[in-house]
Amino acid sequence: MIRFFANANYDFIAVRKYAYALTAVIMIPGLVLLAITGLNYSIEFTGGAQVHITTLGDKVIGAGEIRSALDAGGLKGAEVQNFGSAREFKIIARLGEVGAGTQEESQRIAAAVQQALTQRFGEAAYRLEGRDAVGPKVGGELRQKALVAILLSFVATLVYLAFRFEFRFGVAAVVATAHDILTTLAFIKYMNLEVSLVVVAAILTVVGYSLNDTIIIFDRTRENLHKYKRDDLGGILNRSINETLPRSVLTHGTTIATTLALLVFAGEVIRPFAWVMTFGIFTGTFSSIYIAGPILLWIEKKWPGHEARGVKARVAPATHGTPSARPLLG
Repeated sequence: MIRFFANANYDFIAVRKYAYALTAVIMIPGLVLLAITGLNYSIEFTGGAQVHITTLGDKVIGAGEIRSALDAGGLKGAEVQNFGSAREFKIIARLGEVGAGTQEESQRIAAAVQQALTQRFGEAAYRLEGRDAVGPKVGGELRQKALVAILLSFVATLVYLAFRFEFRFGVAAVVATAHDILTTLAFIKYMNLEVSLVVVAAILTVVGYSLNDTIIIFDRTRENLHKYKRDDLGGILNRSINETLPRSVLTHGTTIATTLALLVFAGEVIRPFAWVMTFGIFTGTFSSIYIAGPILLWIEKKWPGHEARGVKARVAPATHGTPSARPLLG
């Protein structure tokens, strides 16, 4: 059986400064642009109207055709979903950047939907069943809950890694995950993706994916710290990354294949999710190797933690008649 990178011996830690420069080039301009112009939120977050229609006649009209007609009629980014039978559709749309979420606004949007559909298919091709206002309050609650979920994942990571390894491992993992969130937000801004519930779900999935990858590397690091007590931490981190590299290549490769398939074959609604997940796999792998490990190494140099590595303190010769304990570092 072929095992890729079975005997890998790459010095990842030595090129960490180049990795810092690369991530800064990607992240900083995107975050600056994000601070200036903000994100492009979907109707779920901004408010608008929900319109229920039924298509008529012999010709079956699909969701893609309805979405195209609405785009041409000025209702950009409208969400079209089957509702009940194949001829019933739920349309969530807005006029302008932010919907007011009022009955007056929903009436205007319903009129715009009717005009766009009539212009494309004719007045006899559909029937308006009803309309409802969609307020932005729910979207605000969803944003808040997503933020709380991310913060709770940080806290859980710190607690778990502090209990399983040591507190500094948790700090390094949280910094790496924060890096992934910021770079993903920058990528969303570069691609001008509309932030919907599926995009929020993709970001939360990236967080879990990155944490899982980092913990696997740190778990191998913990084992190697006890096995190779006289090696320096930088060498142990390199050894651990190389030993887990075959698993990473196999896991990430199959996941990338799935997200690329979604990018090629999925519809407009799911494609933003696929874009964020594809980029998230890359940045999650990158941070596990080039951010989490070097951050742990930096913390180790600033605040040595020999007990976490199973290294007993070595007594150095006293200079003024008093022995002093010094941890055995590489």
